[in-house]
Amino acid sequence: MDALSSAHLMTLRLDVAFAAMLKIGATVHGKRRIAPIIGGRFEGDRLRGKVLPGGADWVINRPDGPMAIDVRITLETDDEALIYVTYQGLFKAGPEAMARFNRGEPLDEADYVLRTVVRFETGAEPYRWLNDLLAIGVGENTAQGPAYTIFEVL
Repeated sequence: MDALSSAHLMTLRLDVAFAAMLKIGATVHGKRRIAPIIGGRFEGDRLRGKVLPGGADWVINRPDGPMAIDVRITLETDDEALIYVTYQGLFKAGPEAMARFNRGEPLDEADYVLRTVVRFETGAEPYRWLNDLLAIGVGENTAQGPAYTIFEVL
C-alpha cells in the first residue's frame, strides 16, 4: 500500500464572534454551543480571498472529553467566486487543558490536537476542481478564532 501524500492547499483564518456564541446547554450528546463566524481570510497558491459572514461552528463538548466541531462557511475568492466549505473534526486536549480552554484561556499548541476533514462545493468554473478534492486541516487556536493549514490529499 502506498503512503498517503498531501500538498498545502491553503491557510484559513476565521474570525469568530465568541461573545455572540449561543449556548444550547447540556444535551443528550454533550454540551452544545453555536459560534458565529463573522469573517476571515484564506490564502494558497491556487486560491485566496475572504470568509463571508454568516457561517458558524456547531460545537459539542462530548462527555468523553473531545470537542466535536462542525463548521459551515462560504468563501469568496479574490475574483469573486463563491465556495461553500464544510468541515468536521475533533479538538482533543487533556482534562486540565480542556477546562482552561472552556474558560477562554489560551493554550499552547502542545496542549491540544485539532484536526478536520474538509470538503468544498462550488459552481464557479475556475474552481470546479475543488468539488472532487478531499482535504485535511491541521488547526491552531488564536484569540480571533481557529487557523487551519489545509492539505489536499493527493
